[in-house]
Amino acid sequence: MRKYAFWSVLCALLITASCKITTKNTDTAAEKRKQDSLEQIKKAEEAEKARPRTAADIKLEKDLQYDQHTLEETYPYKDTTRQFQLEKIKEKLAFVENFQRAPHTYGVLQNYKNRNGESPVVENFVRNAYKRVSDTLGTERYQSAPLYREENSEKPSIYGRDGSLVSLESSDTLKMVKVNGISFEGSWFVPKRYVKNIGEDLKITHVNFVDVTNQNILTVERTGENEWKIRSMNPATSGLHKPPHQMETPVGIFMVQEQKPKMFYFGDGTKTIEGFAPYASRFTNGGYIHGVPVNNPKGKIVEYSWSLGTTPRSHMCVRNASSHAKFVYDTSKPYQALVIVID
Repeated sequence: MRKYAFWSVLCALLITASCKITTKNTDTAAEKRKQDSLEQIKKAEEAEKARPRTAADIKLEKDLQYDQHTLEETYPYKDTTRQFQLEKIKEKLAFVENFQRAPHTYGVLQNYKNRNGESPVVENFVRNAYKRVSDTLGTERYQSAPLYREENSEKPSIYGRDGSLVSLESSDTLKMVKVNGISFEGSWFVPKRYVKNIGEDLKITHVNFVDVTNQNILTVERTGENEWKIRSMNPATSGLHKPPHQMETPVGIFMVQEQKPKMFYFGDGTKTIEGFAPYASRFTNGGYIHGVPVNNPKGKIVEYSWSLGTTPRSHMCVRNASSHAKFVYDTSKPYQALVIVID
């Protein structure tokens, strides 16, 4: 009996030890699966953060802050229908989200009225319909910055339009600055005098979309990551291609650079002040978002014109109802807001 009891106790001890080893191995395997799962989740989260945003990621909701002269998303015009191109706008907003995710030192190309010196002639140039020198992409020499492929190139390859946004890739203490285009593609060298350094703290929260096909303007405000609110939807009138004085509003991405409560303008082909446009926000060359022109330098501001939202007829500028131009003027401060022109 004693012998039997001994072996019974020994078996019980061995079974207990085996159970503990099995439990320990099971716990270890479970812990490893948990760690592997957490690692996979972490990698997935990092991949999601690094993934370029697309139009599908943009949450765009209508929440108007300016509600006068408002147009619907689609609306009749004569015998056709016009619209706000919301999918194209989402694509552009995804682009804005993407370039701001990485740290940059930002700059703006500037040469309004050739204030920083007339650009050299590009290696391959043409004369456009206005008899002015332009590159083969159609950007004029006048009011533009020269873009060189190499730091010591003798001639620039193309022109960078005034108001274009770039990131600075070399010190702006040098004679030539290397830039990466944000408003345009590629890396280029630009003489320092044509580049305004606007620092590292740029956070774009306001964007004004001008549609030269549908002759309308839509403004948005960023309210969170990938989240934007539509603040206004209005008729507008863009620039007309009509040499020698009137020019179309160029398609592209531009920085608001300066503002004038009254932008006085000359009569075509003269140096005589003909009138003024109220609440003008300049974004490229002589192109402003502004209110209804007043053909009298001492006249009173006019709120609305029948021509808004019809056909191009401006001189590169974007005409709005004057109260809407003031809304843009108040919300889109220089070097803090964009004008994106789409077609």
